[in-house]
Amino acid sequence: MKSLKPLVVIVGPTAAGKTEVAIEMAKILHGEVISADSMQVYRGMDIGTAKPTLAEMQGIPHHLIDVVDPDEEYSVAMFQRDAEQLIEDITARGNLPFLVGGTGLYVRAVIDHYDFTPAARDEKLRKQLMEDAARLGPLAMHQRLAAVDPVTAARLHPNDTRRVIRALEVYHLTGKSINEYQYNDQISQPKYRLFMFGLTMDRQLLYRRIEQRVDLMLAQGLVQEVRQLLQKYSKLGTALQGLGYKEIIAYLNGECTLDEAVEILKRNTRRFAKRQLTWFRADKRIEWIELAENTDRREVAKEIAQRIAGDLLKM
Repeated sequence: MKSLKPLVVIVGPTAAGKTEVAIEMAKILHGEVISADSMQVYRGMDIGTAKPTLAEMQGIPHHLIDVVDPDEEYSVAMFQRDAEQLIEDITARGNLPFLVGGTGLYVRAVIDHYDFTPAARDEKLRKQLMEDAARLGPLAMHQRLAAVDPVTAARLHPNDTRRVIRALEVYHLTGKSINEYQYNDQISQPKYRLFMFGLTMDRQLLYRRIEQRVDLMLAQGLVQEVRQLLQKYSKLGTALQGLGYKEIIAYLNGECTLDEAVEILKRNTRRFAKRQLTWFRADKRIEWIELAENTDRREVAKEIAQRIAGDLLKM
């Protein structure tokens, strides 16, 4: 079997300190960072996505940040393609690629065998399923999916009618789960030699850091950033429905006060962090590192880097 390319993966919930630890590790291991954040790909969305500044990057190359404008499409399939090519390029330069971020599907699309080739389609069947949904309601359609494809049904919310219908369409056309088209963890060989680490901390400490981060974003000019984006882009794409943007847009549209928008943003970010932890905890390949309030991130980075360096020398 050919030697697998090494890939360092740093994951965890928002505000856990992934970027800081990854940069310190990359300085030691001659690394380059590939951002696995579905919002940092958008230009002009800097404050609300907590994009690292040039000063914070400390000379470490960062990739897949500022890739497209907020009114352009950027999908997980596009990310997979770009990240895989970057891993090839970084390795060819003699450096170590670091995949760093909190977007779980983006991470899994790179480290595992996801195939985003479009599955079968049938417009007539889809129209019929949409009519069924209008007549019977979303819960009935979700139950119908659960009867034939319980795995997909378990990960879809009953109100996510569009994806439920798509999954039913694929099943009726092929007799297979749509999941089989996207991911198969039984594919014979791993893609990379993974060094996977997750950063976590006490829940109350994490929530406090999240609230401090939101306050910092406001102080840095988040409201003005969102206002400028709304003025520049007439089409509100997926990007501006992201966390930190939709809440401020609601304030700018007069739907709530700024204080209310900030509280909603903090609440939504706490919930998002909880979902991130649930997603990553399911991956048993991740080695978790518990951080405390006074933990020196540089010391953590140094310890992990030394272990990785030792393993790399054995390759």
